[in-house]
Amino acid sequence: MLLKFITTSLLMGFTLSVFAITPQDLLKIYEAQSSKASPSRGEQFFNAKHGKEWSCSSCHENPPNHDTKHIVTGKVIKPLAPNANPARFTDEIKADKWFKRNCNDVLDRDCTAQEKAEVLSWLMIVK
Repeated sequence: MLLKFITTSLLMGFTLSVFAITPQDLLKIYEAQSSKASPSRGEQFFNAKHGKEWSCSSCHENPPNHDTKHIVTGKVIKPLAPNANPARFTDEIKADKWFKRNCNDVLDRDCTAQEKAEVLSWLMIVK
């Protein structure tokens, strides 16, 4: 019984630590998997088309500090920049899910940890 309680507590604690992060924490995770991020390269990546017809800014606009709409569905997209939307990049699993989906739309592949780090480093300085 005690072992079950300890195991459950550890799992709950681990789950909370996975979800309760800051954009700075997430940036450190991506940089640990790659190298130091460059905000200027992140902005360039965000605005560039990468072989497909969309860029990140097609839906999120530049600067991504206000509500926008998806160019196909018309669904409202809350601000992407953490300074404009404090809920952004505070859940690692959710951030990875959206990076995967959006990178596939823009690049036709997953983003690398370096690309995620650079985009996030730029988004963190957008006012």
